Amino acid sequence: MNREHQYWFPAKEYGWGWGVPKTWQGWVVLIAYIAALLFGGLLLDGGNNRLQYLGFAAIATVILVAICWLKGEPPRWRWGRKS
Repeated sequence: MNREHQYWFPAKEYGWGWGVPKTWQGWVVLIAYIAALLFGGLLLDGGNNRLQYLGFAAIATVILVAICWLKGEPPRWRWGRKS
């Protein structure tokens, strides 16, 4: 069984990094990241514990980038489609 490797996060057409997810797994990861930021803000009371929330958001972002790095197309600078 030889299945084609499917990336969860395709590379952006311009710039460096990843674009909108193209698989359901990628969407689950992105929605979980957004939910974590929203609920983390509520649980940590973002207005009073800004430093704690920023630390939480930084950790969540590092986890998101790590997942994109592992499950996305290899990152490199892109200048758009070559005709």
